[in-house]
Amino acid sequence: MNHQKRSLGIWAVVAFAAFFLIQITAAAEPSKKEARPAILLGLDEASFQVPADNPMTPEKIELGRLLFFDKRLSGDNSIACATCHMPALAFTDGQPVSAGIRRQLGGRSAPTAINRAFSQIQFWDGRAATLEAQSIGPFTNPIEHGFADYDQMLAKMKKIEGYRTLFKKVFGTDITMDGVGKAIASFQRTLISGNSPADRYDYGEDENAISDSAKRGLVLFRNKARCTKCHSGFNFTDEKFHNLGLGWDTGNVDLGRYMVTKNTSEIGAFKTPTLREIANTAPYMHDGRFGTLEEVVDFYNQGGIKNPFLSELILPLELTAQERKDLVAFLRALNGEGWQHVKAPEEFPQ
Repeated sequence: MNHQKRSLGIWAVVAFAAFFLIQITAAAEPSKKEARPAILLGLDEASFQVPADNPMTPEKIELGRLLFFDKRLSGDNSIACATCHMPALAFTDGQPVSAGIRRQLGGRSAPTAINRAFSQIQFWDGRAATLEAQSIGPFTNPIEHGFADYDQMLAKMKKIEGYRTLFKKVFGTDITMDGVGKAIASFQRTLISGNSPADRYDYGEDENAISDSAKRGLVLFRNKARCTKCHSGFNFTDEKFHNLGLGWDTGNVDLGRYMVTKNTSEIGAFKTPTLREIANTAPYMHDGRFGTLEEVVDFYNQGGIKNPFLSELILPLELTAQERKDLVAFLRALNGEGWQHVKAPEEFPQ
């Protein structure tokens, strides 16, 4: 009996030790809890893209939010991701082209960061294959964040003990660019827009969600105005690249997608942006030339700007003045919800 008691006692100690080790190991491992945002009316959950090697967790999203707003992640502490993607402006900056370090001007408008989780390739020219790659691209751009290379950026970040602690907690490693990209991308995937008045009307939730003018605009959008030739699907983009002729009227042509693919058919072609939140994200086009939706509709109505590489989808529309007003009314009904909760951190890791 005593021998049996001693055996049971030993096994109890072993079991307690094993339990203790499991708890220590679990505490040291990065969190595996999923934290995807709710998919709102009008959006397609199957199209929400999260890489297998970068699951969304609350801790990773919060780390990404800190990195997104932290101006120390630039060469002179003046530029954060949020400088060009401001929450108050639906994650754009309201400028024709964005300004980076030392107020240097880039050549393109800052697109909204909203609904990027529904897209694979990123940037106006599609040069980033993933949202993770897009998230770190601007850091070594001499006009944007201004680091000479990623090593310089990492050296600066590693002097911030608070970030080293957070990276250890989230990824189980020291600070890496892979981790920076994964964290910022995870945060960006929480920036979604859906359940707009247009969605509630189109899905039969509320017949009075949009005006009669916007209802006529929806019919035009899908038919005479030919908008769905490019702005198709639930996110109002075909995710493709088209030449509209922008720049050919000034002699200052941005070659766009061609600089990535070297395919001559893509000279001057740029990615079709989402139209969700379009009324909140002026100015418009990759060069920010149009300040109003009315100007954009007028531009398409005239058939773009003729050039040797103009997309075959761009044709004069012959919309009447009232039809153009109705189309704009529909576009304004695409403002939704799901991103307005984001606020800048009150303090950053030290």
